[in-house]
Amino acid sequence: MEGGEWRKNIISQLQQRNKQETVAFQDIITFQSRLFDNVNTLKNENLQLTLLNERIRYSTTESVSSGGAVNEKVQALEKKILLLQEELTSLHRRRGESAQQIINFNAQVNELEKSVQAKDIIISENTALIASLRAEIQLYETNMAELQGLNQVLRDEHQALQIAFAAIEEKLRKVQDENRALVERLIKYKAKDADKMNEENEHFLKKRNDKIRKDLEEAAREGGSRSSGGSASSAEDKMGSLPYYVLPDKVALRFDAHDGDVNAVKWSPTDRLVATGGDDRKVKLWDVSKMGMVESKGALVGSNAGVMSVDFDSTGAYLVAGSNDFASRVWTVSDQRLRDTFTGHSAKVMAAKFLGEPTKVITGSHDRTLKIWDLRSRSCTQTKFAGSKCNDLVTSDGAGSTIISGHFDKTIRFWDIRSEMSANYITLQGRITSLDLSRDNNYLLACVRDDTVQLIDLRMVSIVRHFSHDAFKVGCDSSRASFGVGGRTLAVGAADGAVYVWNTHSGRLETVLRDHTSAVTAVSWHPQSGLLASVDCKKKAVIWGDL
Repeated sequence: MEGGEWRKNIISQLQQRNKQETVAFQDIITFQSRLFDNVNTLKNENLQLTLLNERIRYSTTESVSSGGAVNEKVQALEKKILLLQEELTSLHRRRGESAQQIINFNAQVNELEKSVQAKDIIISENTALIASLRAEIQLYETNMAELQGLNQVLRDEHQALQIAFAAIEEKLRKVQDENRALVERLIKYKAKDADKMNEENEHFLKKRNDKIRKDLEEAAREGGSRSSGGSASSAEDKMGSLPYYVLPDKVALRFDAHDGDVNAVKWSPTDRLVATGGDDRKVKLWDVSKMGMVESKGALVGSNAGVMSVDFDSTGAYLVAGSNDFASRVWTVSDQRLRDTFTGHSAKVMAAKFLGEPTKVITGSHDRTLKIWDLRSRSCTQTKFAGSKCNDLVTSDGAGSTIISGHFDKTIRFWDIRSEMSANYITLQGRITSLDLSRDNNYLLACVRDDTVQLIDLRMVSIVRHFSHDAFKVGCDSSRASFGVGGRTLAVGAADGAVYVWNTHSGRLETVLRDHTSAVTAVSWHPQSGLLASVDCKKKAVIWGDL
C-alpha cells in the first residue's frame, strides 16, 4: 500500500509540474498560431496585390492618358507590398526564433523526463533496499532476542557449573590430601621394609663375619703361626667394613627392548614392571617378576618420533613420555590407552614428569621452555622461559611446587611454580645430561658432560661431592644417572658400555658392571628390591641383581 501511494504522489507532482511548464509557454504557442494565420493572410493579400498589379499594368498599356494617376496608385501599392514583405520577413524571423525556443524547451523537457525516470528507478531500488533492510533488521532482532535468551541460559549453567566445580575441587583437594597422606604412609612402610631388609642383611653379614672369624680362629689355633693370625685380623677388618646393602653383581635378565636406540628406562613404583622408550616411537612395558624370564606387557603407541623420557606417577597407574615430535603423552598403565597428548613445544621434548599428583605434567624441551600441563583441562597452564635447552628436570617436593631443571648452558635452575622467573641456579663445568632426586628430597644428582657426576645438597644449594673415574666417559647428551635405594648409591652408564656404581656417602667406586656392547644411555633403580635396569644404543636392556 505504501508503494501505491508514493507512485500516485509522483504522478500528481509530474502533472502539476507539466501544467506549470505548459502555462509558461501558452502565450508563445498562441502567438505562433497567430503568426501563422497572419502569414497566410499576407500571402493571400500579396497574391491579390500581385494580380492587381498585373491588371494595372495591363490597363496602363491600354490607357496612357490616365497614366499619372495610375502610377501614383501603383507606387502606393508597391510601397504597401514592400511594407508587407518586410513585415512578412520579420514574422518569418520571429517564427524561426520561436521554433528554436520550442526545440530548446522540448530538449529540456526530455532531459527532465529522463532525470525523473532515473530518479524513479533510484527510488524503486531504494524502496526495495529499505524493505530488505527492514526484513534483515527484524531477523537480527529476532536472533538477538534468541541469543540473549541463550546467553542467560549459559550464564545460569556457568554459574551452576562454577558451584559444582568448586564442590568438586574441594572434594579433589580432600582426595589429594588423602592420597598424599597415603603416599606418605606407603613411603614410611617402604622405608620400614628397607630398614627390615637392611637389618636382615646386617644379621646375615654378621653371621657370615662370625663364621669367617671362627674359621680363621680355628685355622690360627691349628697352624699356630703369626702370619695366619695377621691374615685373620686383616680379613676381619675387611668384613667389618662392608656396607649393609646389596650391590648388583650379576646379570639377571638381558633382552632386546626396542628396534633401535633405547633412550629411557623407569621402574614402576609399585610392581616389578619396567618401562622403556626408544627410537621406534614406542613405550614398552616389561614384567620381570618371574624368575629368569621377562614378559612383555604391551607397547604404548601414539608417538610420531623417538621417545626420550618415561615416568610413572606415584601410584603406578599412569605413565607420561616425552618425544622428539615436540609432544608429550599420558597413558593409563592398566589398559594401555592413550589418555592425553600435549602439543605446544617447538622442539623435541627431552623430559616429562608428573608434577606432584597425576593431574599435572611438566615438560622440558630443546625450545628453551618448560611447560606445565593440566590433565583435567588438557591445556598448558604455565610456560617458563629458561633461555637454554632443557635436558632433564625433577620436582623437589610432594606438592610439585618446586621444579629443578638441567640445561645445555651448564646451569641447573630452580623454579617456583608461583613465579615466572628462576628462583636460584647453580653453574657446573659442563652440559647437564640428567637430574635425579633422593627420596628424602635433600640431595640432587647431576650427570655432567665433563664426565663427572655431581651430588648437590639442596638445603645449602651447594655441591657436596663429585664422582669421576679415569675410564668413565659420559656417552651422550641425554645420559641418565639414578640414585639407588635409600640414596646410598648411584649408578650411571658410560660410553664404553659399562655401568658405574658409586657410594654416595664415601665417594668410593663400588663396582663396574659390564655386559653392554655400546654406550649405556639410561639406568634406573627399583625403589624397593634394589634391582638395577640399564639400556643402551643397540636396543638392549639388562636387569642386574637377584630376582
